[in-house]
Amino acid sequence: MRMRVVIIFIIIFFILLLSRIYYLSIKSNVYYEEMAQQNAIKTQFLAPVRGEISDANGKLLATNDLGFSISIKPYLSLRKSSYALLQHEIEELTNTFKDLNATVLYRTYKKNDSYYNQDYVEVVDFIDYATMIPHFSRLNLRENIRIKPAVKRQYPYKALASHIIGYVGKVSLNDISENEIAKLTNYIGKSGVELYYNEVLQGEKGVRQVKVNALNQELGELFYKQANSKDIQLSIDIELQEYLAKLFSDNAGTAIVMNLEDGSILAAGSFPEYDLNPFVTGISVAEWKKLSNSLDHPFTNKLVNGLYPPGSVVKMGVGLSFMGQENINASTQFFCSGSIELGGRNFRCWNRAGHKQVDLKSAIKGSCDVYFYEAGLRVGIDQISSMMSRIGFGVKTGVDLPNEFVGTVPSREWKMLKFNQPWYQGETLNTSIGQGNFLVTPMQVAKYTAAIAKGVEITPTLLKSIDNNLTQSKQKEEIFNVFEKSQLPLIRQAMYEVANEQGGTAYRYYKDLPLTVAAKTGTAQVVGFSQAEKQRIKEEDFKYYLRSHAWITSYAPYQNPKYVVTVLVEHGGRSLSAGPISAKIYEKLIEMGYLQRKN
Repeated sequence: MRMRVVIIFIIIFFILLLSRIYYLSIKSNVYYEEMAQQNAIKTQFLAPVRGEISDANGKLLATNDLGFSISIKPYLSLRKSSYALLQHEIEELTNTFKDLNATVLYRTYKKNDSYYNQDYVEVVDFIDYATMIPHFSRLNLRENIRIKPAVKRQYPYKALASHIIGYVGKVSLNDISENEIAKLTNYIGKSGVELYYNEVLQGEKGVRQVKVNALNQELGELFYKQANSKDIQLSIDIELQEYLAKLFSDNAGTAIVMNLEDGSILAAGSFPEYDLNPFVTGISVAEWKKLSNSLDHPFTNKLVNGLYPPGSVVKMGVGLSFMGQENINASTQFFCSGSIELGGRNFRCWNRAGHKQVDLKSAIKGSCDVYFYEAGLRVGIDQISSMMSRIGFGVKTGVDLPNEFVGTVPSREWKMLKFNQPWYQGETLNTSIGQGNFLVTPMQVAKYTAAIAKGVEITPTLLKSIDNNLTQSKQKEEIFNVFEKSQLPLIRQAMYEVANEQGGTAYRYYKDLPLTVAAKTGTAQVVGFSQAEKQRIKEEDFKYYLRSHAWITSYAPYQNPKYVVTVLVEHGGRSLSAGPISAKIYEKLIEMGYLQRKN
C-alpha cells in the first residue's frame, strides 16, 4: 500500500514537471519571443519642424532658423569618477562659444540627468548655423558630445502684427501632459494664431524603429515614417499692416481693415506692439518688467481683449432698436436743448448749445445724445439690450484668435445677476449712448459695422489657406428681420451724411477723399484706473490718461461696400486722431489697388 502511494506521488510529480516544461518551452515561446523583439527593437519619435506662417502675398511672418543643439552623454553627474569629465566637456563648450554660461549648462544637465534616462542630455537647445559650422567637425568627434540639427522660431518682422501672429515659447509641464508633440519639440504656441492654430502648425510626429544590441548600439533601421507639418497663410497684407503701425507711431489703440465679401481681415493692429523674438528662448526680467508696467498695455491684444465703452458708434444699432417701438418711426422728432433732466440730475449732450429738432437720421449725423436719451426712455432697456445682443455685442465674434472677450451689454437681468440690484432709468440713458457699463471689443465694433453695411452677419477671419488649400469662408447669417432690413437704408444714409455733409461729425476727415465713405464717430469716457496703475502714473501724465478714447468706424464705397475700417485711439479726445487715421487708411487702400477712386 505504501509503495503504491509513493509510486502515485512520483507519477503526479513527473506529470506536473513535464507540464511545466511543456508550458515554458512551447506555450510561452510566443510571449518570450515578443519580449525579446521589444528588447531588441528601439522606437524613436521624431519631432516635426513647425509650419511656417505667411501673409496674403506669401511673405513669411513666422519661419524657422536652422541650427544645432548640443547634448552631453548621460550619467556623468551621477558618479564621482565621471564628474571631472562632465566639467571638462562643459569647459570645452564655454571656451568654444563665449556666450554660453558654465553654471547654466551644469544646472541644465544635472536637472535632466538620471539613471532612467539613456539618451544624451541636451544642454544647449540652439546655436545658429554660421556659429556652429567652424567648430562642428571637432566637437562632433568628441565621444561625450552629440550635435544634432535643430530649429528656432523666427519672426522676420519683429514687432509688426505681433498680436495677430503671436509667438511660441518653451513648454510647461501642463503643456507636455496635454500635448505629446510639445514633448518632442519643447515649444508650443502661446498667443495669436501660433496658439489658435497650434495643432495645425506643430504637425505630426515621425517614427523610426531600429534594431539594437545589448549595448544599445544600432544594428539597422526597420521602419521610418517622416514627421510632417503644415504651413498656414493669413489674409493680412503685411505692407498695409506696416502702414497702420506707422500711423499709430507711439499712440495706443487699434485699427481693423475687414473685407466685406468673406470677412477676411486685411490688416489689424493692437498698439503698441512688441518684438516677438525674445519670447522664443525667454525674455529678460528687465524687458518683461518694462513691458508689463507700461500703462499702454502692449501685452494686451486689444482687438479681442480690450474692453471699452463704445460711445456713439453704437447709435446706428440703438437707433434701429427704436424703430417701430412705442410710436417711434424715422420721422419722429425730439427737441435737443443740450441736456435733459432725470431724477434731479442733468444728462448732457456733447453739444451744450443743443441740436434743436432732430429725427433719427439727423441724430446719427450730428451724434445728438438727447435724441437717444428721449427715445431710450420711451422704448426701454429691454428692447435696446435685445437688439445690441442680436447684432453682435456681448458675444464672441468668432474671429480665429484665442481667448476672445465678450464684453458687456447692460440689461435688467445682467445687473440683477451681477449686483443683485434693480435697474434705473439713468442707466438706460447711459446705455443708449454707449456709456456706463456697456463694454465692447474693437473686433465686435468692426463686425457690427459690417452687419449694418451688408445686412447680414459676417464673421471676421484671419486664415486664408492651409498648405495652399483655400479655407471656406463662414456662411453669412441673417440677424435682421424683414422690418429691420427695411430700415437699414435710412441708417446707411445717416452714416453717409456723417462723412459727406457739413454738420456731420466726420465730414472734415473725408471731404477731400476720392472715395465715398459712410462712417460714425464716437467718444468713450475713461472709467478709471486700478490702484496699481494709479501708483505708476506720473502726476504730469494724469491729464492725458483721463482723456476719452476716440472711435471711428466706417465702410466704403458707400454704394457698394467692400471694406470696413474701424479705428480706436486710446486717450484720443473727441475723435481728433481716429478720424485722420481712418482717412489715411482709405488713401492707402486706393494706392494699393484694393479700392478705386470715384469718378
